[in-house]
Amino acid sequence: MIKHVSLKHGWYYHFRIHSEKARVLCKNNHTKLKDFLYKTFENCPGEHFEEGPRSSALKFPINVSLKEEFNHEVSTLCMQGLKNMPQYKTSHSKVQMFMLQFDKNTISMEIPIWLFKEEYDDFEKIFKTTQPLSGHIDVLRIEDDEKIWIWDYKPNAQKEKYAATQVYFYALMLSKRTGVPIENIRCGYFDENIAYSFKPAQNVLNQIYF
Repeated sequence: MIKHVSLKHGWYYHFRIHSEKARVLCKNNHTKLKDFLYKTFENCPGEHFEEGPRSSALKFPINVSLKEEFNHEVSTLCMQGLKNMPQYKTSHSKVQMFMLQFDKNTISMEIPIWLFKEEYDDFEKIFKTTQPLSGHIDVLRIEDDEKIWIWDYKPNAQKEKYAATQVYFYALMLSKRTGVPIENIRCGYFDENIAYSFKPAQNVLNQIYF
């Protein structure tokens, strides 16, 4: 039921898809997402991850309005994962695997994504390179609002300065790779206590502070 492949992208990332939840949740507007997940699972272009910037390493803020929520559903799932998955070594894997196995909305984890310089006019201005931007999404959920949600687990989420930047570019990359409009994607990061979320918009990129 859970498909797994290890991808050596600098170090190993364990890309997993919950095939039954993907089948049930990725219908109608989400078939493009499912197609991308399975296509990438079978043949991920590893060369895009050899050089170039990583979304997780971006160190500049973007202008988004964050919604702060205590006791959010993903925080509860996070707490349960940290407590109940002792077979996994890292806090990330505990949280991700718990959500993938036991959360009805989580369909995949450690999803590889990338963005080419041709896909954004100011790519070289922002990233100072022509190499692709790349990253791995911690968790993908299809939530009750039928939006695709990108969630990133961040221990001590309240102290994060650039997590919104990271997940924003995840949204942009996912939109480019799947053809899903960015309006149908939502972003967030969380720990066991608090979650921050926002609605990504294309014009956010025009408001970056350098």
